[in-house]
Amino acid sequence: MKKIENVAIVGLGALGASHMSKISERVPSDSLRVIASGERASRIKAGVTVNGKKYFFPVATPDDETGPADLLIFAVKSYQLIQAIADARNQIDEKTIIMSLLNGIESEEVIERECGMKPLYSVAVGLDPTREDDSTVYTRLGVIQFGEATNEEGNYSQRVMSVRDFFETAGVAYEIPRDMKRALWKKFMFNVGANQTSAILRCTYMALQKSPEARLVMRKAMEEVAAVARHEGVIFTEDDIEDAFALLGKLSSEGRTSMAQDLSALRKTEVELFGSVVVKLGKIHGVPVPANELLCSLIISIENEPS
Repeated sequence: MKKIENVAIVGLGALGASHMSKISERVPSDSLRVIASGERASRIKAGVTVNGKKYFFPVATPDDETGPADLLIFAVKSYQLIQAIADARNQIDEKTIIMSLLNGIESEEVIERECGMKPLYSVAVGLDPTREDDSTVYTRLGVIQFGEATNEEGNYSQRVMSVRDFFETAGVAYEIPRDMKRALWKKFMFNVGANQTSAILRCTYMALQKSPEARLVMRKAMEEVAAVARHEGVIFTEDDIEDAFALLGKLSSEGRTSMAQDLSALRKTEVELFGSVVVKLGKIHGVPVPANELLCSLIISIENEPS
């Protein structure tokens, strides 16, 4: 089993900065590097603030000859992934373990196609970071679920054990689900409901926790995910819907989803990663998805408003 001795990350938004700050508390800085260039690299070198503490992460440009990373983590927005892969080419060889913390259910396929190697399936669950400029605040970092498509306790793959041991050293909370495809879809279902509903309402988690009307919209969107997931070989029950609301109840009531943050900041959202995928699969499988069609249309309309 290969020991992970150096880690590269591409993407230092709320998600990446939160996890990188945690990792850097226990892992020596010369074992870490953030891949960035230009003005973004300059901002990172000037310091990134997480929960009021400023961190100075080592930065490597895409052209730097650092040698390949043992572990490469992508934590960018979905529409930035192709460029992120190009920027990380010098970090990859046949022994590099790749993980994607992107939302959605498609990034692993993109990485495999572009890099010619299978990443580990992975998803960040139960975290609530909020970012303004270069400052990130979170109350819960949640857990990273990761693994091969199927994982049997006591018979994990070598690369799963390598990441497990690294996370133990770094103090990163993790889970290794038996069925990672289902785990990805479950987070996807939560995001489709919570992100899109909160974006339209421009609300914090509190509205999704307390408002019956907001929760109904979220439920309808998630139920449509469950309907299309069945045709993709993933079965959800009412208990899974309730799990999503239970997870929601653990998040900071003052926090906001990434899509709500993006709309407020006039940034491009990941609607193509959430509702648009549900709409596409609904058409493929002949499943009506009116809630997601409406949410997508509203979000895209807001995005296209003149600034």
